[in-house]
Amino acid sequence: MILPEAIIEINAYIILKINSMPLFLDLHDLPEGITAAHVAEMHQADLDIEHKYNCRGLTYWCDEKRKTAFCLIDAPNKQALKDLHENAHGAIPSRIIEVNDTIVESFLGRIQDSEKSKKTHLNIINEPAFRTLIVVKIKHKTLRESKNNFLKAAIRGYAAVISTLTSQYKGRMVSQKSQTFLMAFDTVTDAILCGLKIREAYDSARTPDLEFKIGISAGTPVTDKEQIFEDTIKTSNYLSDVVVGDFSITEAVKDLYEAENQNKPLPNKAITVLNSLDEVFIMQLMAYTEKIWLKASINVNDFEANLGYSKSKLYRTMVKLVGRSPNAFLKGYRLNKALELIENQNYNISEIAYQTGFSSPAYFSKCFHKSYGILPSNFKKKSLIS
Repeated sequence: MILPEAIIEINAYIILKINSMPLFLDLHDLPEGITAAHVAEMHQADLDIEHKYNCRGLTYWCDEKRKTAFCLIDAPNKQALKDLHENAHGAIPSRIIEVNDTIVESFLGRIQDSEKSKKTHLNIINEPAFRTLIVVKIKHKTLRESKNNFLKAAIRGYAAVISTLTSQYKGRMVSQKSQTFLMAFDTVTDAILCGLKIREAYDSARTPDLEFKIGISAGTPVTDKEQIFEDTIKTSNYLSDVVVGDFSITEAVKDLYEAENQNKPLPNKAITVLNSLDEVFIMQLMAYTEKIWLKASINVNDFEANLGYSKSKLYRTMVKLVGRSPNAFLKGYRLNKALELIENQNYNISEIAYQTGFSSPAYFSKCFHKSYGILPSNFKKKSLIS
């Protein structure tokens, strides 16, 4: 006979083994006619036999409008998950990614079936996993020494305001790293209104040595990329990083806002809307820049060749969308990377100059001083003291 204490130990061991398994989020493309009720039946079929495959189905999201469903499952590996689905109902996912439970909850709001759903015979959840993501970046216009402590205090104040407004507009703070904030919202309207309030907070305080850049895009958690919401995060990040103007959204976000608000236009004319072609250009520009920015030999001709633009067209497009010439854009990108390295305190100024694609430490120092109002060596000393 197994003693009760032993049973408790065995159950604890089983729970520990299950909890130590990888967590996966999969994508199912729903055929025409499949409803949330059908997906609920499939979810229940998974739960009925999941033990045979050492899996544990946590929850799912169903989007009848976009014809997609996403399942969150603990499983030993991707194959076990596929086998479970195939033998439970035959619907094999088109894509599976490994995820982190904390990150999933930050983006999607939960990692288990809701209590309301649990009280019904079937867990019918007609709730999309589609999310609107905001990236807010607080950038330095200058690094003047006399303003350093004031700016740090201002940034802390802005961070508190951003956190409060995110909660107020039913959003979730996914991450806050240095002066970059990533938030997730269930609706485009809440995201837009929150972004405008964040912008309003900056306008009312108006700190001249800082600037806010806000980017908003929307999408689904699983695509052809390896990370959850990877495409959407990148788009919001690029909008908040390089697009001219301080509040940028995609055309898809604009259309969704109007759909949610009975075709009412955006509430602020100062919002920059990137059409689909412009969005493609920005994604291509940044993908290429991220590959080559370290190489000092790269010049405008390389951008023209790799992006497929003539010299004049590239210049016009860059000035229109980024507000800078190709040369100025690349230099600014490298200076931002250099600033990160200086703040990390791992390298000297000469090493940073060469690592960020500048031809010499002297030229790097000249560019840094022109951009930030302080020599990199002085800024590094100041960072060490503070």
